[in-house]
Amino acid sequence: MKKPVKPARENISPSDLTFGLSTCKRCLWVKYWYKVTSPMVMPLVGTLSRLQEEYFQGADMPTIDPGLRAGKVTKWSEFVKSAPIVIDGAQTRWRILGKYDLLSSNEDGTVGLIDCKVSESERDSGAFYSPQLEAYAYALEKPLTGKAVEVASMGLLVWKPTHTMGNNPDNAGFGIYQKYISVPRNQAEFISVISQFIDVLEGEIPEAGPTCETCNFLTARNALDLL
Repeated sequence: MKKPVKPARENISPSDLTFGLSTCKRCLWVKYWYKVTSPMVMPLVGTLSRLQEEYFQGADMPTIDPGLRAGKVTKWSEFVKSAPIVIDGAQTRWRILGKYDLLSSNEDGTVGLIDCKVSESERDSGAFYSPQLEAYAYALEKPLTGKAVEVASMGLLVWKPTHTMGNNPDNAGFGIYQKYISVPRNQAEFISVISQFIDVLEGEIPEAGPTCETCNFLTARNALDLL
């Protein structure tokens, strides 16, 4: 596969820092140089995420978790875009572009960043999602345009479905277990991860990931054409 003169996209999605490097670097490379991704169908994700965001609009931060600074959720579901990422003093062509879930305006002038999850996965840990949240924080603190803000806290707000509610089929629902997971700031780790990410993108096309379902399907599918 020939590498184009210029990548098809130069804006890095924060979620790719969590899932892209840990799944298949080949698919990641193709996504940014050719803007080709495998189709994904997750019909309930958008609906459940919207319900979370609507529920916490205007919420006092200490009611979400007592350890959070005094403030209110004042923004939600907004895109942020960073200035070009600087690695070891050198400006790269790459920027962060993503849409956060919830953002608070704190009484001390800082902001709090919250990423909403509806999941029952044990993988929902601060360490796993730290690069993604730090990417949003990077864009907020080093925006391409507008005023920079200091991100004082980051965290995951997890809803885990637990049981059904109601016997009326026309008014049924489900209960949830809610927990807030604080994610400590770790800018040094973020720079390390984003550096690896950019190294992958700037290099030649990587080998397929051995457990990548997309690459394994394509390999098997292409083999049929040789029969």
